[in-house]
This record gives sequence, C-alpha cells and structure tokens, in this order.
Amino acid sequence: MAPAEPNARPFQVRGQLPFFAEERKGWKGYVEWERYPEKKKLAEEILAKYDFPVPPEFQLAPLPDTNPILEGVRWKYYHYAMGAGLSDMPDISWKYVLKEKSEDMIHVLQFPYNGEPPRKRLVETEITPNKDHFVRNHGGIPEIDPTEYYFEVEGFVNKPMKIKLQDLQDETKFPRMSTAVTLQCSGTRRIEQIHDYPGDGDELINAPWGEGAIGTARYVGVSLKKVIKYCGGLKDEGENIEFFGADTYFKKGHIYNYAVSVPVRKMKINEVILAWEMNGEPLPAIHGAPLRVVVMGYIGARSCKWLTRVNVIKDPSRAPVQMKEYIYYTPQIGKHNATYSNGFSIQTMPVASAIMTPVDKEVIIHDGKIKMTGWAYSGSGWPERVEVSNDGGGVWYEVPYAQLSRKYFHAWRTWEFEIPVDAEGWLEFCVRCWDNALNTQPTFVRSAWNWDLHVTSSCHRIKLYSVNKSKPETAKRLKMYEQHGTDFLPLTRPAPFDLETEEEYDAEMKRREGRDPIE
Repeated sequence: MAPAEPNARPFQVRGQLPFFAEERKGWKGYVEWERYPEKKKLAEEILAKYDFPVPPEFQLAPLPDTNPILEGVRWKYYHYAMGAGLSDMPDISWKYVLKEKSEDMIHVLQFPYNGEPPRKRLVETEITPNKDHFVRNHGGIPEIDPTEYYFEVEGFVNKPMKIKLQDLQDETKFPRMSTAVTLQCSGTRRIEQIHDYPGDGDELINAPWGEGAIGTARYVGVSLKKVIKYCGGLKDEGENIEFFGADTYFKKGHIYNYAVSVPVRKMKINEVILAWEMNGEPLPAIHGAPLRVVVMGYIGARSCKWLTRVNVIKDPSRAPVQMKEYIYYTPQIGKHNATYSNGFSIQTMPVASAIMTPVDKEVIIHDGKIKMTGWAYSGSGWPERVEVSNDGGGVWYEVPYAQLSRKYFHAWRTWEFEIPVDAEGWLEFCVRCWDNALNTQPTFVRSAWNWDLHVTSSCHRIKLYSVNKSKPETAKRLKMYEQHGTDFLPLTRPAPFDLETEEEYDAEMKRREGRDPIE
C-alpha cells in the first residue's frame, strides 16, 4: 500500500482570519505542518504579528495556590492565533481532562495539560488506574475517529505502507503484545530543583511537577519490530525511528507537529510497542487514542501520542523536542553558555524513587515507628532493593522484600515500610533505590541539578516533625492536650495552657540545683 496522498489544499485565508484545514477525514484538531513548508511559513508570519504573554514566574516566586496551578495562557493564545482549525483545542482538551481524569487530580498546567494524581493514592496499587495516571501533553488533544484512523510507515523501509487500525488489530497479520510499563516524565520531582536552584525559563514549560509524574499501566498493542518486518524490514541507512503525533507544537515562534525519535536498537529488542489498549480499556483520548507509541525504559516524551507517522531515518530527529529539549547539562552550564549541543539527550530513565506518604513538613505522632509508602523505578532494569533513612542518609534500613510489589522488566515497584524512629523534633528522611545492575541514586539534589531541571534522580528527602508517644514525657504532654480538649496541631500554635504547675517547676529547679551555680 502506498502512503496517503497529501491534502491538495492544506490551508486558505478567509479575509484576515487564518484557517488551516484539518488533514484527514474524521481527525478533528490535526493540522499537518511538516509536509507543507509554505503552510508553516504562513503560520509563523501570523505568530510574528502578536506579542504573546511571557511565561509566568514561578521559580523565584511562590507557586499559585490554585488548581490548575498554572494556566498556560501563552499556549492558549498560540492556538487562538491559528484560527478555526486549532482555536478550539484548549476547550476541547479541558473537556477530556474533566471526562477522563479523577476529580481531585493536581492540574499542574491547564493547557497543554499536565496533571498528576494525589500522592497517597498513586502507590496504593502497582498498576495505576487510567483516571489517576499522570498526563504530560505538549499540545491539544485531537479527536480521531478510530474507523478513519491509519498511520504511515516511510523512510528507510523496503515497503512504505499506510496501516489502518483495523489491520494492526488483525492477529493474523500482527501478533499482539501485552506488557506492564512504567512511564515517567523526566520532570518528575522538578519542584525540588526549583526550590533550591531555579533553571531554564525558555519555551520548555518547566512545569513544577511533584512526585506524581509517573504511572504504570498494562498496554496491549503490537511490537514495532513486527510492523517494520511487515513493511519489508529496514534499509541499511535506517538507524533511528522517528514518530510524529497529530498534536501541534510551538517553539520560539515556529510551529511543528510533535516529533521524537529512538534508535533502531530499541525497536529490535521489542521495547517499542504501538498500543491501543490501556489497563483493559480502549486507550483514553488524553493518552493518545486511538494509537500511541510506548517506549519502555525511556523518558515519557519519547512515547508519542496520536501517532500519524513512523519515519525511519539515519540520524536522530531534528525536531525541537528531540534536538533542543530534554537535554541534560552539567552544573556549569546555564543561561550564560547553554547550547543544544553541550548537553546530552535524555533517553533512558535513571534509578529514582520517592516517599509518597507522609508528606514534607508533616507532624507525625507515633509510638516508635513511622509508616512510609512510595515508589521505586529504573529505566534500564528493575528495582531490586529500596532503602529508607531516618537521619538524612547516615543509617539506612532495607525495605523487606515482602513489602515491595512484584517485579516487572519495565515497571516500577511500590513499597511500604515502618521505619524505626526514636528521636523527636524535626528529622530528615530519605529513600534510595538499587536496581539489578547495582545502580543507585545521587545523595543530594545539588548532585543532580541541571539547567533544564530534568531528572531529579537524587535521594528523595522530606522533613517530618517526630512526636514519639512511647516516651513518658511526650505521652504526658499529649494527655494534657486531650484533657484540655485542645488540638496538638498546628505545630506552630502555642499551647493554650501552662506547660507545668508552679509546684512542678519548683521541684524540677531544686533537682537541677537552680538556674545558676551556687558558688
């Protein structure tokens, strides 16, 4: 089968209002840019006429106490400027957030939508329910009729083809693949880097992710290796595989279709799947329906949604998301000297972990143990051991094997542990993971800091205020609060009663020989 014929009239101008025609029947919100240089040029001329809002300052100023936290005003305006073909995308996308995500999602960015679930619920199950799975989108959500869906395979393959969804789902042509995969945004836990050392403020959104930009699902689809074989295999020049999505992406006044690439070796070991099912249900629209790419072990950005094209190329993609973003720099690289070439491209996710409960700055009243829950993940293997420290990293306790979820080749492990705690007051707790190759995590945030604030892979740290009621004096004080009908919390509120009687004070001072020496 030959590739589809391009639209003969990709755009038109109605008076002063641009209208960029949708590319395919039944594909609402998909405007093809990459095949039409003249159309991209017109769109960029339109963008150049406007002064768009600058990115909000949320790194050197407090984050808004709102949900959504950030609105994405400039991204909405980019779409509005493109006229009828794309101007509805912010509203359509938000409709799918409300329809397909839990009511209490943390909306990190309203558009393009970035969201993570409440911390506690994320680790209650080893497979993340669809409604709670994090979302990191780079553009609007296209609405695609599955009966009209197809994707193209082209470039350095022996038989370029157009493949319909119905054909891909025909098990006489393509054997199915089902596997549990963890996807993680490379910005997970970015908030820790932001708090310590701010970073890039370019078009890269730098959403202030917490610890929930990670999720695990069971996907059903077809290995890309089988699709390439169906297309006659690769030509000798084919060394990388580029994926195009139907979403529109903007970068420094230019317009693109979302595009990324992975090396051919990733496909050859069956670690790239074209998936149409997520946790036993049809792929949700917000996660790339009808068909998306799932790349095992790589950063989530490589798992292209709303797949339109598989393009086999020689070198890695020159698209901005691949070439200019998701770059890891050394701490000496910053606004004064950063280039696209003096960092390396982030692909495989490193070892990482997080404490999900309790939360930072929480007051914990306990009897010598504090229960903690969390997750651990490695993109190049699997978590083999999780360790938790109650003193900032001096003494480590291994989480018992029975308190880790099962092992998967390409997924996280959730964990829970009651850690011994004798000391009281403010204590620093942290967690680290060891994978099957003995890789572990840097100790401090500064060790992993980089200008783009990607991959916060250091040991995750939280500060807790320990109140150990197994200690007699602490139990006595808690009893006083109970007798007075007064809450112990908040921690910063002074007690509304005297801390001891005058008789108790005199007796204790006598025992201590007073405030000052006698001679």
